[in-house]
Amino acid sequence: MCRNITELRGLEPAATDEEIEAAARQFVRKVSGVRRPSPAYDAAVDSAVAEVAASVHRLLDTLPARRQPPATVPPLRRPEVRARLGR
Repeated sequence: MCRNITELRGLEPAATDEEIEAAARQFVRKVSGVRRPSPAYDAAVDSAVAEVAASVHRLLDTLPARRQPPATVPPLRRPEVRARLGR
């Protein structure tokens, strides 16, 4: 369903809070169908993002580390991705 979300497990250095939140936000946008929420929905979307991000943190803390990094596109903090996004 969310094939564009980067795999965060096994990154060296580990995924940052910013990367986890970005993945959570993308997931919430995908499942809700709301790309840019109106101000009326901001609180609901932000709450859902926080809950998903917290779940991802717990999951990553529980899973054993991988020996090799994931084969997916590097996450947001990687310089080439930041440059592409203009950040």
